[in-house]
Amino acid sequence: MKLLKLIPDETKIPFTKYRWYALVITLAAFFASLFAIFVYPGLNYGVDFRGGITLELTDRQPVDVPSVRGAISALGVEATVQQFGAPEKVKIVTGIVDAEAGQDKDAAQQVVVGRIQDAMRETLGDDVVFDRREVVSPTVSGELVRRGVLAVVLATAMMMAYIWFRYQLQWGAGAVIGVVHDTVITIGLVALFQFSFDLNVIAAILTVIGYSVNDTVVVYDRIRENLRKYKKMPLNELIDLSLNETLTRTVVTGGTSILALAALVIFGGEVLRGLCFAMMLGIIVGTYSS
Repeated sequence: MKLLKLIPDETKIPFTKYRWYALVITLAAFFASLFAIFVYPGLNYGVDFRGGITLELTDRQPVDVPSVRGAISALGVEATVQQFGAPEKVKIVTGIVDAEAGQDKDAAQQVVVGRIQDAMRETLGDDVVFDRREVVSPTVSGELVRRGVLAVVLATAMMMAYIWFRYQLQWGAGAVIGVVHDTVITIGLVALFQFSFDLNVIAAILTVIGYSVNDTVVVYDRIRENLRKYKKMPLNELIDLSLNETLTRTVVTGGTSILALAALVIFGGEVLRGLCFAMMLGIIVGTYSS
């Protein structure tokens, strides 16, 4: 009985023949991502990184969003109000609220939370349930930014050290270039689609870094094996051979992961959507770069 194969064993795609075209596409996507991150539309920072308040509530009946917006505006608080997963659920997000003279900034945020909750009970009734209450102060948000950046930098450095130890320095440099490429383009796509850039996205980026390096190691192993086996084969032909031999594994692994993440993006609800979307984009980009 023959096993079903998505890619035949005799596949011979001349990858190195198209390397310059791929380089142009890669550079264009890279700089377009930098533009999306730093110029337009820019990152849509979540509460984790800019500080502020997030409240999620559920009522017994569909929530009248304009009434909720009006009640919060009456408090003098600027907030984003949107339905969250179901007509009975609402998500309220505010920025950092200025403290009054002599008042601690962290305490000011807690006071505003209490005022919003009281206003929601008056507007929607006492049956309203607050499913989530998250307050991130300016001090905490700054610390989260520093730790998020540090996590990405350390992950990249450790991956480079591992590949340098296992292979050679130039191979490690190649892997790091791939990681930077995957990270920047993934963040650029998150900025383009205006998904909330928060700790969930940082977790997705760290996952993508590990996923990308794992794919790269598989290809490197096959190249090293073929270097021993075909000592007189030209390097470009050997690279093409190695890539074709690992193509099925790369496509199948990436494809199954993308299908699972796509299902979570569609059916997993608002909480998981940003994380899964960032991971799905990162795996697509990482599979391409590998």
